[in-house]
Amino acid sequence: MRDLINCLWFDGRGAEAALYYTGIFPNSAISSHLDINTEGKPSSEPMTVEFNLNGRAFVALNGGPQFTFNEAVSFQIMCDDQAEVDYYWEKLTDGGEESQCGWLRDRFGVSWQVVPVRMAQLLGDPDPEVVRRVVEAFMPMKKLDIGVLEAAARG
Repeated sequence: MRDLINCLWFDGRGAEAALYYTGIFPNSAISSHLDINTEGKPSSEPMTVEFNLNGRAFVALNGGPQFTFNEAVSFQIMCDDQAEVDYYWEKLTDGGEESQCGWLRDRFGVSWQVVPVRMAQLLGDPDPEVVRRVVEAFMPMKKLDIGVLEAAARG
C-alpha cells in the first residue's frame, strides 16, 4: 500500500476548509487543487484540494449536497498539556459547537475529539477505582480539564 488518505466531502467549501485547517495545525500545507467542477469544466471552486495536517494526508472534495458529516467519523487530537487542549478547542469550536467528553463539531460539521494524553494514562490505571473516578469526572465535561481529571484520580 502506498498511502492512506482521509477524504472529506464538502458542498462547495472544501478550499475554505483546507485553508482553515492548515492554519490551525502545525507543519500543515495545501499541496494542490484541481480547478474543475464535477462536470469537468473550469471552476473558481476547486473540485479537490489536497492538503496535509501535521504530515497526515487529506483531500477536500467538493462533491455537492448529497452527503454531510456526522459523529460516526471523527478525528482525535492527542494533546500533551492543557495549553494544547485549550488551543485546539478554541480554534475548532470557533463557529462550531461544543459537545460532551471532549467532542466538538467545527464550523464545517466535522467532528473532533480533543484529548489530553494524560487522560488515556489515567484511564489505564490498574486501580479500577481510579478509572471509575476519572470516568465520572470527564463524562459531564465538554472541554477536558487535565487538572480536574488528575484530582479525580487522586480521590
